[in-house]
Amino acid sequence: MLSYQHSYHAGNLADVHKHSLLAWILGYLLQKDKPLTYIETHAGRALYDLADAASLKTGEAAKGIGHVSDWFGPDHPYARVLRITRDAHGPDSYPGSPLIAATLLRPNDTIHLAELHPAEHAALDFALSAYGPKCYNMDGFELAHSVVPPTPRRGFILIDPSYEIKSDYNDIPNHIAHLSRAWNVGILCLWYPILTSKSHLPMITRLQDTYPEALRHEVHFAPARPGHGMVGSGLFVINPPYGLDIEARRMGERFASL
Repeated sequence: MLSYQHSYHAGNLADVHKHSLLAWILGYLLQKDKPLTYIETHAGRALYDLADAASLKTGEAAKGIGHVSDWFGPDHPYARVLRITRDAHGPDSYPGSPLIAATLLRPNDTIHLAELHPAEHAALDFALSAYGPKCYNMDGFELAHSVVPPTPRRGFILIDPSYEIKSDYNDIPNHIAHLSRAWNVGILCLWYPILTSKSHLPMITRLQDTYPEALRHEVHFAPARPGHGMVGSGLFVINPPYGLDIEARRMGERFASL
């Protein structure tokens, strides 16, 4: 589906949940000198302007990172990337997950990014041109299956679809089963929305039954506007790194205080 535009939602509470834990995981992996691979299946445009018409129309960023930026100390990897992005692109800029990864990772690490939407892919390629990652204008699952197991084998994949294609809920466990078999040492992270329709529950139940050792972490928040179906954000992490459960719990306590 090529209609989804993340500019309307960049910096919202789901992004804060997803991006802060993504940055923490990458920060943890970077404690070792060994190179790593980062793969993202639905990358978006990487850099967002929270003062543009799309962001102001929904007001989600104001209720998201604009409201909770004090949750993160200056040494938190997420806070560091926010600071670097604003210094480079202005106070209203916001880094998507590809820019978070590109900012934190080192020259000897490998980044594979997929984005199917032509305009979003062009923006992604432009935003990250100084970093040199591989940006593919193709289906994210096709990319993932083509590069897994990657070189280097140590690393992380973020699966973050828009879920506009309803078959994603049924297909994603099959994709993850294939990827986890091919890359049994990789950290596989799936983001999913918490919906009033509960469309996500059968998918997560299947995944939990298959991967009982995985980390499932969910936060809840008020809908962005009356009648909006998303009321929370979830991450399902296979091979979670040591300490992620503690960081996730801390984030959960912050969201519970909203």
